[in-house]
Amino acid sequence: MCGVFAFIGLYATQPLLPLFARLFHASKAEVGLTVSATTLGVALSAPFVASFAERLSRKRVIVCSVLALAVPTLLAATAGSLHALVFWRFLQGVVTPGIFATTIAYITEQWSRKSTSLVMSIYVSGTALGGFCGRIISGLAAHYLDWHWSFLLLGLMVLAGAAAVQRWLPKERQAALPASGSEEEPQGENSARVQLQQAGAHLRNPRLMAAYAVGFNVLFSLVAIFTYITYYLSEPPFNLSTVALSYLFVVYLVGLAVTPAAGWVIGRIGLRRGLLCSVLLSLAGVLTTLAHSLPVVVLGLALVCSGTFISQATATSFLRDAASEGARVSAVGLYISCYYFGGTAAGVVPSYFWHLGKWPACVAFISLLQISTMLIAWKGWRGTGFSNMSAGVV
Repeated sequence: MCGVFAFIGLYATQPLLPLFARLFHASKAEVGLTVSATTLGVALSAPFVASFAERLSRKRVIVCSVLALAVPTLLAATAGSLHALVFWRFLQGVVTPGIFATTIAYITEQWSRKSTSLVMSIYVSGTALGGFCGRIISGLAAHYLDWHWSFLLLGLMVLAGAAAVQRWLPKERQAALPASGSEEEPQGENSARVQLQQAGAHLRNPRLMAAYAVGFNVLFSLVAIFTYITYYLSEPPFNLSTVALSYLFVVYLVGLAVTPAAGWVIGRIGLRRGLLCSVLLSLAGVLTTLAHSLPVVVLGLALVCSGTFISQATATSFLRDAASEGARVSAVGLYISCYYFGGTAAGVVPSYFWHLGKWPACVAFISLLQISTMLIAWKGWRGTGFSNMSAGVV
């Protein structure tokens, strides 16, 4: 449920972009800010939100963040201009990391090492379900009612989600540790100094840096593929319409179903091997999209989604081992920041390769990026604990 409500509004404007372009008489780049502003807000705020949340009750932070997310979501329904809508979308992104950064830390702390991958995969499936539902709800509401109703309905759902999480999420078995590891919370300048020290320590940790690089590449690949595949499928021999292209996101449901089962397997073969397998799955999917058969291309996209979701669940589970016990939330915050900066870059960088050789050139570039991801994980994810996980030892 935390995954669903964190992501239900994150990409909700994607099916509304053509509508916004007509209503606001704006370019594609301008209406695209309703998506990129949210992801930018996530990337910028994640480290700071995570550091602040490090010293507080995990459940309290999650519930308050879900409640806070409902505010800009509902206010987005009152927007009378594109600039106002972009502003509220940016605030949605700023608030969102309080949910999933803290939830990831909550999972790694409340379940055993053997169970973490399975629970994390269920959470990631929830994020996929939330992203899918948000797109469908906003699109249907805008079509049958008005685009303002999209945000009103989503905001009300997030409010209901806050009540549900408050009722059903178990309170953590032990209180969150102070960021400094001392008995008292640091205050004022000391707090800021501790946060900077933590960030510096994370950036000097080779295993965390490897995790951050993997996260950047994972979302970069997903966003690049689903952004530029639309240009490929709108041309011969496919000639798909805008409506037909919107249904491509149904393949997200395949990843939703596959990820929990993969989490059970990864808990037994180890995180490093699990990531290699998931990236190989995504790589196979990317190469499959080169086919000139629409069913085969859709199969390739389903493989990409499944591989990406499994990779994300594996990378976030790895943070449990790579980060120190008293600074996991801040480590997760930096990971999320790198992850969403990857998604932001993916909207621009592949365009240069598209101009060089269209979709085949994009596929070649993304394939090389995924190969580099496997190399980074193979070298940077070494360490004690993986053999234990592979053997199924808690």
